[in-house]
Amino acid sequence: MNTPLVALASALALVLAALGGLSTALRRRTGLAHLAAAGALEVVLLLQLALVAVAMAGGQRPPETATFLAYLISVVLVPVAGVLWARSEPTRWAGTVLAVAGLVVSVMVWRLLQLWEATGG
Repeated sequence: MNTPLVALASALALVLAALGGLSTALRRRTGLAHLAAAGALEVVLLLQLALVAVAMAGGQRPPETATFLAYLISVVLVPVAGVLWARSEPTRWAGTVLAVAGLVVSVMVWRLLQLWEATGG
């Protein structure tokens, strides 16, 4: 796990959450800014996934490997699911869906880092 990438993913997730919350508060639909933020977040998460896959192929393993892998796969899917749900929800509540997805990702990436850095001892 790369701590700067975790911080970047968390920041992008919080930007997505803020955009979603703002659009809900203003009673607006989601737009291109929401999609761009979600897309940037997804790119960072996929990069983190690739780095972890390389590290694990090189022999590094977190103590709780199954839990770590479940979090890793889930965190990559959350923004995608959020965008798909938001795009199918034509009301102002689509922003809330993206805000929740952003908040979930911001927590999950830090938990992933904790799992990766655990000593197992």
